[in-house]
Amino acid sequence: MAPDTSTAPDTTALRPLDRATCLQLLGAVPVARIGITVDALPVILPVNVTVAEPLVEGEPVIVIRSGWGTKLAAAALGAVVAVEADHYEPMEHAGWSVLVQGRSRIVEGAAELEWAARLPLRPWARPAAECFIVVSTEMITGRRFGAA
Repeated sequence: MAPDTSTAPDTTALRPLDRATCLQLLGAVPVARIGITVDALPVILPVNVTVAEPLVEGEPVIVIRSGWGTKLAAAALGAVVAVEADHYEPMEHAGWSVLVQGRSRIVEGAAELEWAARLPLRPWARPAAECFIVVSTEMITGRRFGAA
């Protein structure tokens, strides 16, 4: 006999999030994942992130602190990357997910480097990470899932 699910909460509901909520949620997590292409293969790496208003007027950007390596090489080429963050509550079967797709670039110039250094962005894996990457937020989507 199948269990009675008539009063169980709908844990499968997916609800889209607006842009402002996506940026707020993304700004609340210290670690996200960046998706880049290396030698024509997808690579997903954890990164320390923050959401910030750019030094010059414009849409908020994602800022990543990084050492020399794969992520910085992609940003030097202006690669389009994906940044994803999520949170879930296993006991409640609920959570959210935010995905940003945008062009990456290395932070350069004295004023912009000073701006980036003041952001609340501390590296976990490489304490001496002295480089910053900016990812644009033109394409951002998100959703909540689980019980309302």
